[in-house]
Amino acid sequence: MGIVVLILIFISLMQHGGAQGPDACNHDGGLCRVGNCISGEYLAQYCFEPIILCCKNLSSATTKS
Repeated sequence: MGIVVLILIFISLMQHGGAQGPDACNHDGGLCRVGNCISGEYLAQYCFEPIILCCKNLSSATTKS
């Protein structure tokens, strides 16, 4: 029964809007983090919304502009 609950939670997280997944985050130079981005990073998108964030370095954001 516990496995069924975990699968349902995973499916609901994947269907949330704005979640790109870890592959898209890593491909764009970001890292997936749980909770908050660390100092010197900003929230770029979500790996799994709303818990796992895709954080990118502030320095890479300023050099691309």
